[in-house]
Amino acid sequence: MKTLTGKLPIGFRRGGYKWHRDLDALLSWALENDLEVIDLGRDGDQTARQALDAGMRIGSVDLPEWQGMISPDKGRRADALARNAEYVRACAAFGPMNHFVVMVPERADLRPIENWGYLLDSYGQLAPVLEENGARLVIEGWPGPGALCCTPEGYRELFKEISSPVMGINYDPSHLIRQGIDPIRFLREFGERVYHIHGKDTELLPEGLYEYGGERPAILAPRIPFGGFHWRYTIPGHGVMRWKEAFRILEEKGYAGCVSIELEDAAFYGDADLERMGILQGARFLAGC
Repeated sequence: MKTLTGKLPIGFRRGGYKWHRDLDALLSWALENDLEVIDLGRDGDQTARQALDAGMRIGSVDLPEWQGMISPDKGRRADALARNAEYVRACAAFGPMNHFVVMVPERADLRPIENWGYLLDSYGQLAPVLEENGARLVIEGWPGPGALCCTPEGYRELFKEISSPVMGINYDPSHLIRQGIDPIRFLREFGERVYHIHGKDTELLPEGLYEYGGERPAILAPRIPFGGFHWRYTIPGHGVMRWKEAFRILEEKGYAGCVSIELEDAAFYGDADLERMGILQGARFLAGC
């Protein structure tokens, strides 16, 4: 299965769902349904061969240490750097690899500028390891507690400070949309640094925005699974993202990666059949974009 625009291979991210635990069965299901790509977790050094032998392409593997790389403790940063470097070298045995990460600090209570210095220290040292092993970093802009590199400012400054081309983006427009950042304009500025894509969308809930605003949690209303009070993550096609335009821009910029559905949608959650349907519905929608 591929996108109509750009002919990008479509797959999915292996998550925490119960039916994802049996990797052999998961790979068989994926192949039976024309999915070509799988994103693996922090066990990529152990599971990549299994996926490749099954005939799947690997979109990304999770870097093992995230918060430790942005720790105020120099020793903790050194340990995290060593573990990540060892993992990058191990995964290189399976070919060029995208290493997925979110720039969440160990101490979200510290000032962003302080955590920024720790980030530059650690990832500045990891970049040569990635270069030596034909690997790249793909940073997702999830705006979690204290997260860095989840806005144009953060990405722009990172690429200025660590200019190596191995520093790249995992383009997940759902996180941009929930923050009010134009995901199409973002691609026009940063498209050359996009090395992987998550197929995930966001539905905006204007009634929730009126009722609860966008700055504070609601007093009584329950939070929506995979969402806030005025937005929620969805499969592609159920949100506001202009996917065809995004693929057109990426095609112009020479993007040669793939698209992996990241299933985080309350409408397709809690039942294995529903979750399978969510992945396939999202993938089939993107195949028409």
